[in-house]
Amino acid sequence: MSPTMDQMREAQRALETPLFSGLPGDIEVSFEFFPPKNEKMGETLWRSVETLAPLGPRFASVTYGAGGSTRERTHQQVVRIQNEANIPAAAHLTCVEATRDQVDEVARHYWDEGIRHIVALRGDAPDGQGTYRPHPDGYANAVELIAGLKRVADFEISVAAYPEVHPDSPDRQADLDNLRAKFDAGATRAITQFFFDPECFFDFRDRAAAAGIEGEIVPGIMPVLSFAAVQRMSGLCGTAIPDWMEGLFDGLDDRPEARQLVSATIAAELCRRLYAGGVRQFHFYTLNRAELSYAICHMLGLRPKVAA
Repeated sequence: MSPTMDQMREAQRALETPLFSGLPGDIEVSFEFFPPKNEKMGETLWRSVETLAPLGPRFASVTYGAGGSTRERTHQQVVRIQNEANIPAAAHLTCVEATRDQVDEVARHYWDEGIRHIVALRGDAPDGQGTYRPHPDGYANAVELIAGLKRVADFEISVAAYPEVHPDSPDRQADLDNLRAKFDAGATRAITQFFFDPECFFDFRDRAAAAGIEGEIVPGIMPVLSFAAVQRMSGLCGTAIPDWMEGLFDGLDDRPEARQLVSATIAAELCRRLYAGGVRQFHFYTLNRAELSYAICHMLGLRPKVAA
């Protein structure tokens, strides 16, 4: 996809100093949280929700443990976010270790609770089970899950996309074919796995467009809270870590404040380069911590839309 004149002018501005000066705040954001395991973690989660809510997110999603292991906790947080924080909430839902009837029942329950948005994912095999295997009476994959959800109710549906190819896909083309099938089944948008190279996203966006995929593709942004944790997650999902990144976090394990500053700088620069390439929607993997996501949004010009 050739850049427009506006994008070329914006790219030039992105190379000028100061990098974040004068941004109009014309972005839309969404945030992902995970269900807390205990009361203290629940307090941390809710402080984060309250911190980010004034930014007027399009939605906030809550993840779903393998095999439905966090089903009740996910449900509680999704309903609370929608009812108490007044943020449109999205519940993650997977195919793992569940029959179609069980998945449909969960979906109907969400609809009855007023939840209109599902993040539909195939899901990964539970720990220790190796390769993913569908339940014999369940949805085989995300495409089947999306179609099933659409039969239950007219949900808004977000799905996953992999700029660097899903680990289970044989190649890039198969991965794109699967993404197109998700949109054909009724998906509203795709949210990418986290990545650290803006060109990786631009290349994926162009290849998707060339493949006839017209749906919205939103970059997923992961601010680094722990470099060791990001290394582990990257190994599982196939995300490449730039050679320069380890050096920037070296020596900061015992300096969390400094580490946060470095992390915010890296993620904000990534977002700024994406913005220069025409991106106006961002999805943040918060890991239930608000400070980094809030700081990045602020640098991109986004300001509170409602009273804190």
